[in-house]
Amino acid sequence: MMTYVDADTVRATLTEDAAVAAIRDTLLQGFDPADDIPRQLLPIPGGELLVMPSATEQATGIKVLTVGPDDPSRTVPRIQGQYLLFHPETLSPHMMLDGIALTSLRTPAVSFAPVAPLLTASAEPLTVVIVGTGAQGVAHESTLRAVLGGQREAVVTYVSRTQPDWCERWAATGSDQARAAIAASDLIVCASTAKTPVLDDDGVSPDAVVIALGSHDPAERELPSALMRRAQIVVEDVDTAYRSGGDIVMAAADGSITRGDLIPMRAVIRGEHELHRNAPIVVKTTGMSWEDLALATAIANLLDE
Repeated sequence: MMTYVDADTVRATLTEDAAVAAIRDTLLQGFDPADDIPRQLLPIPGGELLVMPSATEQATGIKVLTVGPDDPSRTVPRIQGQYLLFHPETLSPHMMLDGIALTSLRTPAVSFAPVAPLLTASAEPLTVVIVGTGAQGVAHESTLRAVLGGQREAVVTYVSRTQPDWCERWAATGSDQARAAIAASDLIVCASTAKTPVLDDDGVSPDAVVIALGSHDPAERELPSALMRRAQIVVEDVDTAYRSGGDIVMAAADGSITRGDLIPMRAVIRGEHELHRNAPIVVKTTGMSWEDLALATAIANLLDE
């Protein structure tokens, strides 16, 4: 009998730091994202259908989401969907999980998976800027604090066009205060809806870690080519980054980077490539199917105990 896991149970079952560990463990166990099944974005009447299947030796699953028009008058969420996990031996449907809750947990887990050891290597306070005050900006702060645990304090400033009521440390986009906060940051998270760069290259310190997740369109980016040119660039998979990572595609198009400049996340996590602190570290993510499968499997294992 198939079990349904609602959003609250997804969040209650797998902690944010455990989600980061699940991503790392999948790669440490040998999975290569280059072998993942490509996702498909299909046009349908009134919107789009996003289909994200994946399979490993341990599990098989698929996430299906609908993407509606960006219309504030709609009374339902713009993105809706579910994740279907199959039993690894019988291939029978085993568990259905809330797709949005799973995605919200997965996205920051992937962002921090390759750099978690670097961020926890010191006990000094971590200075952080998050560009964007939407759901993913907030989720990244929460996941970061879970990763740091009680080992390191995070001092977080948000940068956006308008200040939300809940946000105490905030600076307006493009202001002198925002530029100063970014220049002083150890970690910068770009979780915006911007189509053009939100950072200036000369405003990012040489030892900063920059996470860019807002752009999923090859014609849109959050980071300038000059920053990409001098950075160590970590991606989930090189081919996937070249297909849909605008920060990668546009920097490659103007000659700032080549395929050889991209470092697969798998190589970093498995210790095959060591990141240094003499140049910025950029983690550019686009979201891949194997990541949802890794978290869905971890949740199923916990619930099946």
